[in-house]
Amino acid sequence: MPMYKQLVTTLLLLAGLCAASVPAAAAERRDPVEVDHIVAVVADGVITRNELKARLAAAVSQLQRRGTPLPSQDVLEGQMLERLIIERAQLAYARESGLRIDDQQLDQAIGRIAANNKLSTTQFRAALEKDGIAYPVFREEIRTEMTMARLREREVESRLVVSDAEIDNYLANQAASGGGEEYDLAHILLRAPESATPEQLQKLRLRGEEALSRARAGENFAQLAASFSDAPDALQGGELGWRPLNRLPTLYAETAARLQPGAVSELKRSSAGFHILKLVGKRGGNMPASVMQTRARHILIRVNEVTSEAEARHKLETVRERIVNGVDFAEQARVFSQDGTAAKGGDLGWLNPGDTVPEFERAMDALQPGELGKVIQSPFGMHLIQVVERRERDVSAERQRAVARQAIRERKLDEAYQDWLRQLRDRTYIENRLENP
Repeated sequence: MPMYKQLVTTLLLLAGLCAASVPAAAAERRDPVEVDHIVAVVADGVITRNELKARLAAAVSQLQRRGTPLPSQDVLEGQMLERLIIERAQLAYARESGLRIDDQQLDQAIGRIAANNKLSTTQFRAALEKDGIAYPVFREEIRTEMTMARLREREVESRLVVSDAEIDNYLANQAASGGGEEYDLAHILLRAPESATPEQLQKLRLRGEEALSRARAGENFAQLAASFSDAPDALQGGELGWRPLNRLPTLYAETAARLQPGAVSELKRSSAGFHILKLVGKRGGNMPASVMQTRARHILIRVNEVTSEAEARHKLETVRERIVNGVDFAEQARVFSQDGTAAKGGDLGWLNPGDTVPEFERAMDALQPGELGKVIQSPFGMHLIQVVERRERDVSAERQRAVARQAIRERKLDEAYQDWLRQLRDRTYIENRLENP
């Protein structure tokens, strides 16, 4: 018997046993209780009606807080179920490929979340429960988020390459456009399967034209995004937030540059499907004429399935003690650092504001030249940082190329991740019972 059939049978038996255990008169007074059932099969797992209802309740609450008009119940259900399907497809792939977040890693992550809220873990748990959030449920949600983040890093981020030619082209285009402006965009994506038939594409196009017509007629764009979009941000009104053109996917950047604030684009086609863009706002911005640069070096111990946070921290504390007692920093970096700079003694070169993650930058900025910091943690792992020297310098060609490289990487990452999700969905066994009851 398939697993999902066993689940339904068990639930039905339990319901029967419960009904038989109370007197008939009492049973007659009870309101009918809906038996849970399966709404989708994803790989080797299932999504139940109760799971979907719980996610829907959270989404409705979020939309109401934002003041976004709610789409119809069936549309909202479809959007949320699709989000759950994409999530479960990723988790199934993570299991198949051996990627997992153990309880120790999870506890450490929750500890950091609590600390960021200036609470102990016990206080944080009490605050969650006071807000009606069950702590075991919260733990598993964080585990899911961590798993998907690591999957994205492993399957997409680590494989991105930015060439010098791409940087040259980027800088040339930026000079031609004047640069410095930021765009507040919202979008609707109608995702097309990787091997979509002409009939499927035509159906998507007609659906896109309907959404476009309603958007140009003045209907609330956030509500239309929640009703029509297949993007992960659909229930957030399709909002992308403020971004410069160079940090938008190419299609979006080219379209946004031609729009006036408040305007809605034509229906756009890409390999991912059909797109509608709305330019919510536009603002100017200028790069600083000069920056304070820091030359620093570091030793990195990565936290992963093999090395825990506690082990990484202990190892670096030992290394730090050696350096304080006279051992050469560069020598220790070459031996212990798990960063690409290890061969150079951990030398990061001259860093500009924003070149590193916030946790690293804050710790580095607090140090004086020659000072060795304490062990700190970032999303990459545990670091031991030493500031070598500082200088103030005009924004250079090197700085411009570094900014360009990061911008191109972010743009390519967005596109690559969406392509990867689409391919993953297409090759995962999915049975959507809301669409095929």
